[in-house]
Amino acid sequence: MEEKNLSENTDNNPGETPRSPMEDPTETDPKPNGESTETEQAVNDGDQAKEEDEEKKKTEEVEAAEIPPESESPPPSLEKVSEDIDQYVLSLQQKETENEDKEKEATSFEIPGFVDRFLDLMEEKMTKYDAEGKPKWGQVQEEDASFLEAVNRISKLVKLLTPQVESSHLPPSSSEGEEIIKGMKDSLVNRIGLIQQRAMSHLEEDFRYLLEEARITPTESDPDNQNQNHVDHKGKQVASEQQDQDGEKDEESSDNNFPGYPDEAIASLNKIAEAMIYGGYQSECCQVYIISRRHALEESLQKLGFERISIDEMQKVQWETLARDMVPSWSNTFKQCADVYFTGEKKLAEAVFAEHPNAAAGLFSNLSRGVVIQLLNFAEGAAMTKRAGEKLFKLLDMYETLRDVISKLDGLFPDECVEELKTEMTLAKGRLGEAAISIFCDLENSIKSETAKTPVPGGAVHPLTRYILNYLNIAGDYKETLEQVFKEHSKIERADSTSRPHHENDDNIIVAGGGGSGGNKENMSPFAAQVTRVMELLDTSLEGKAKLYKDVALSNFFLMNNGRYILQKIKGSSEMVRLMGDTWCRKKSSELRTYHKNYQRETWNRVVACLTHEGLNVNGKVYKPNLKERFKSFNALFDEIHRTQSSWVVKDEQLQSELRVSISAVVIPAYRSFLGRFAQYLDPGRQTEKYVKYQAEDIETYIDDLFDGKPPQPIGRRKT
Repeated sequence: MEEKNLSENTDNNPGETPRSPMEDPTETDPKPNGESTETEQAVNDGDQAKEEDEEKKKTEEVEAAEIPPESESPPPSLEKVSEDIDQYVLSLQQKETENEDKEKEATSFEIPGFVDRFLDLMEEKMTKYDAEGKPKWGQVQEEDASFLEAVNRISKLVKLLTPQVESSHLPPSSSEGEEIIKGMKDSLVNRIGLIQQRAMSHLEEDFRYLLEEARITPTESDPDNQNQNHVDHKGKQVASEQQDQDGEKDEESSDNNFPGYPDEAIASLNKIAEAMIYGGYQSECCQVYIISRRHALEESLQKLGFERISIDEMQKVQWETLARDMVPSWSNTFKQCADVYFTGEKKLAEAVFAEHPNAAAGLFSNLSRGVVIQLLNFAEGAAMTKRAGEKLFKLLDMYETLRDVISKLDGLFPDECVEELKTEMTLAKGRLGEAAISIFCDLENSIKSETAKTPVPGGAVHPLTRYILNYLNIAGDYKETLEQVFKEHSKIERADSTSRPHHENDDNIIVAGGGGSGGNKENMSPFAAQVTRVMELLDTSLEGKAKLYKDVALSNFFLMNNGRYILQKIKGSSEMVRLMGDTWCRKKSSELRTYHKNYQRETWNRVVACLTHEGLNVNGKVYKPNLKERFKSFNALFDEIHRTQSSWVVKDEQLQSELRVSISAVVIPAYRSFLGRFAQYLDPGRQTEKYVKYQAEDIETYIDDLFDGKPPQPIGRRKT
């Protein structure tokens, strides 16, 4: 029937060839009526061939759309394809925002052909960079901007395509074609990821290059060269008059002063960091940053003179080297870090990672903590060195440095970091404080161990007295610090201290100081109490050494000489005189007057006793034998004292003058009066020359020869 209708239709419509909707008319070949089965087979074969041809044609059309023949038009440039990519990314972002059913959307998305072209162009660029080397950042600004934009496009593709491909789950009834398409999409995403990895590698090198090579050459305004020429003996900065005048201006200009980078470099570093972090390469970016800045900080510390040294190595270094060079450099470096470097590093991290404050805070904390640990290791090593008196003040310098730096930590570091650093610095400060207390308390042992049995020649100031008082005089410059150290770190029980000297009547010893204690020992500060113990122990030691002199006059002279030295040294330090107090000073002055009186009684009062008038008048007349004996006794005693005390030593010029004046005031008036009244009773000539050996002026001259510590000059005979 079908064949008949077909034949009929052919006859009724001459010139028109009927076609099946599934056939190509050029391939239809009608057969005779007797071959109906073969005809149906031909129709089926034609349908299959047509479907294959159509699929092939579509594939060729797609390929032709993706890569136009060179004969038709040139291939699109990276810039042109980038525009298509941007539009594509925008459309994906919009769909991602608009569609709530992400899974359904993910299974239906299509990847246009220009994505492959973009990736081809990027691979060509990466291959060229690998072979020829990427231009250094900043050499070609257009290239920098183009490359950074391309990297951001790749990162956006990774972010948008990866989750969609991963969520494109095929149903169990998926056809082989659908599986092939899914595999092609997976391969495309992997390809994008590999290209991103290569691009990020070059971007990482750009980041490192800027960090290491874009730093400005240090100048006088650079932190590396600031505040290095104005340091006092305690390592403290001394601002000049000009610095004071310009201080406000310098502070304003330093607000935007990053550690050695121009604004352009900061902007580029920020863009690169943002691109790497957006692309998922934050750890690589931060690693490059922290390694580069750590090296830069190491260089800065070296320029400041700080030498990295382990705790064990410090124990082998001569203390003179540590005290002269290393400790001052350490103190200056720590202060510079707190005042300049850490502030600059914080600003730099916050600028480079402006969009990621947590990353900036973490990097800054990591860098600064590494530096602080190095500096604290040095402090720990210094505190562990062998105790010695000369180390005290350098340890106190370091203690002051840590104390001052700790007060500046708030606001500089994140809260979680600042507490950790404060704890570690406080521990190091505590060890320095305990070492300082131990050394200071060793002054007691220094006094006790001085058991020499030979008296100091000439009653001079004992070396122990000089050592202790010079030590205390310098300690006065650190009074506030020592007060703090003893208050916070002392573990010594004062009442039970075995070093406390025992006196027969301890309650009679009046001391002052200790923050207005008014002489009440119980209310003294720990440091004031320790100084008082040292002074008491020194007094006890000197009293014992005075007994080594057989001459009572010289014994008192020694105590007077040393006591005067002690008092003058204490008064020479405003801090120490406030510490010891007025009551102690008055007591010490009273002791000196007592020693002076005892000395004068044992020497010059005996001389004056030779000039007494008693026993010279017998029956109303001067008895010449007694008069002659008085002159002989006076001459002999004066000669002996002059010969002996010319070698006695008084280095204090004021005390030396006071002694000479007081001696002259006692001896010369008495001698002048005696000579004026009784010289006339001696026969002129040989008798007068024999007994009247000195005139009053001669006595004064010879008294002025005393206490120089020099051999006595021979006394010549004077004429009347």
